[in-house]
Amino acid sequence: MPETSKAVRFEEIALPHLSAAYNLARWLLHNDHDAEDVVQEAYLRAFKYFGGYRGGESRTWLLTIVRNTSYSWLQRNRARELTDSIDETQEEVALDFSNPESRLLEHTDARMVREALAELPLEFREVMVMRELEELSYREIATVADLPIGTVMSRLARGRKRLHSLLATRMGRETKGG
Repeated sequence: MPETSKAVRFEEIALPHLSAAYNLARWLLHNDHDAEDVVQEAYLRAFKYFGGYRGGESRTWLLTIVRNTSYSWLQRNRARELTDSIDETQEEVALDFSNPESRLLEHTDARMVREALAELPLEFREVMVMRELEELSYREIATVADLPIGTVMSRLARGRKRLHSLLATRMGRETKGG
């Protein structure tokens, strides 16, 4: 494929997903500037290896590259964040969406939700962002994160419970005067 038509085809396939790519990188890295750098690096990688792209879901293909590039960047610059493990012993929080507290949480300030989401361990945060913000299917998340679909479902369930717990704690603090 001539370089010009390769570039045009790449733009058609990759540019529509730029916002999703940045969003995922931003949530994984917690920094706008770092996310911009990682997305730029990911797009350069994607273009370099675009000849190997065989079609299919371009969004999943591109987000996989962004995720891998983000993890490589974290490995080089903030390896400690990759070694924070998920606390398996944390008490499970039962979700009851019929109670008033849960209905109140549905209307929680978006800032509070973003802050609580940012506090989640990386393993939970990445699947939550891909599912809830980018609206990827479980199968697409499994592909992007290179995880079994059961692990994706488990991390989503546990991430949602942690997020609920964090928000409930914050709401309790706000209700009691901060």
